[in-house]
Amino acid sequence: MKLFDNDDFEIDLDEPVFTTGVVIKLVHIPLWVLKQLDNEGIISPQREDRKARLYSKRELCMIQKVWSLMERRKVNLNGIKVLFEIQEGKLEDL
Repeated sequence: MKLFDNDDFEIDLDEPVFTTGVVIKLVHIPLWVLKQLDNEGIISPQREDRKARLYSKRELCMIQKVWSLMERRKVNLNGIKVLFEIQEGKLEDL
């Protein structure tokens, strides 16, 4: 049974609506990793009332990819940061 049809309900990719608890349940990621991604500037969620972090669908997808790299490929946070820098073209010639 579907709760919503695609026509009934749509969330913009960049609309921050997912709480930390929801992200943890959907992605199966530990809280400490999620906080570390924020602390390292890899993912920058919106803050509601300067406390609660809210994530968008786009950030949720990024978190899922990052967690997959960490779990399956054993890439550490420094490696993740380098990959993001390469993707964004921020690295100078190697």
